[in-house]
Amino acid sequence: MELTDVIKERRSIRKFKGDDVSSSDLEEIMEAIRWAPSWKNTQCWEVVVVKDPDRKIKLAETLPEGNPGKRAMTQAPVVLAVCARKGISGLDKGETATDKGDWFMFDSGLAVQNLCLKAHSLGLGTVIVGLFDAKGAERILRVPGDRSVVVLIPLGVPEKMSRGPGRKEIAEFVRYETY
Repeated sequence: MELTDVIKERRSIRKFKGDDVSSSDLEEIMEAIRWAPSWKNTQCWEVVVVKDPDRKIKLAETLPEGNPGKRAMTQAPVVLAVCARKGISGLDKGETATDKGDWFMFDSGLAVQNLCLKAHSLGLGTVIVGLFDAKGAERILRVPGDRSVVVLIPLGVPEKMSRGPGRKEIAEFVRYETY
């Protein structure tokens, strides 16, 4: 599949078939994450692969009622908890190097983009769940205090693929030389 097609066709999937995700597909996804760019190559991301139904139910309980990703958390055969080591990305000699502070969210976002695009190229669906109780998820997953759960990503075979929403025209968001 051509990269531009993968980028244009990837969608947030919230309904999954019961099909399992193969070990080889998971490995390919982890390889895609591995090659994501990061601040000074710190590679601050870490992934917890969750397949246990009881643990997925507990993770779903960290989402507020009405969150459309809640059902996907238990329906998907796999939930990937993308975590980040705090205090290493965006720092130089232990001090924040820019006014943006710790870059773990940015670097994690790069890794998540690779994850979602690779999953789509393999015929799998994902949805990036960001509205959840991160501290609760960290307790459920026993994440150490120097790490943070950034997003939860249900992963599986999509029940169906839908058309995506319209996109802005390039002229609506690109400026040349100055704003």
